[in-house]
Amino acid sequence: MAKDTTGRMRVTVKSGGRMKLSSKLWLERQLNDPYVAQAKRDGYRSRAAYKLTEIDDKFRLLKPGMAVVDLGAAPGGWSQVAAKKVGAADGRGKVVAIDLLEMGEVPGVTFAQLDFLDPSAPDRLRAMLGGGADLVMSDMAANTTGHRKTDQLRIVGLVETAAMFAAEVLKPGGAFLAKVFQSGADASLMAELKRDYASVKHVKPAASRKDSSERYLLATGFRGGAARNEAAAGEPG
Repeated sequence: MAKDTTGRMRVTVKSGGRMKLSSKLWLERQLNDPYVAQAKRDGYRSRAAYKLTEIDDKFRLLKPGMAVVDLGAAPGGWSQVAAKKVGAADGRGKVVAIDLLEMGEVPGVTFAQLDFLDPSAPDRLRAMLGGGADLVMSDMAANTTGHRKTDQLRIVGLVETAAMFAAEVLKPGGAFLAKVFQSGADASLMAELKRDYASVKHVKPAASRKDSSERYLLATGFRGGAARNEAAAGEPG
């Protein structure tokens, strides 16, 4: 072990040549990540729980009694945070979640293993909700190809699909939170969201790794129903 720049002991993985360099670096990063260690101590399934916690601490998105949709939920860190804050386990609020991968049961969370891009997914989610949502959140990430422009378009396309779903299920005043990556590819999405929401901004919680281009798009104050239509009608054509 050696100390890092903060004085903490740093774990170095010795693979003896049996592990790919990328895998070795990923494992070292996990072993030396303070958020990973904290998640284990706090009983969270992933370090991502702290990203949502930090965003919520600042913007107060989650309140008791709310109905929340968690897209790309596995392994369940965001669902855990949301269920606790809205009181889902006590029946006060509701959290419905989907992911391509399996997810272990989270108290108060209704989960379906389902591809969000499956044509049946929106109807399935609406049935699980049984009404409107106060918050739609997405930590989904598109499969990458290694070609930067292609990957950016895939990521933005996924967020656009999530935003379309949010516009269908959100109650007036609701919010949409989605993972994106820093690029100019989401400019048109930002413009569209600004027509539908009172406030649209990018946020990067401290729990997001500094060397990552990951950030979150936060849209609040959904102009549902008549208010949304009036805002669109008032724009110059």
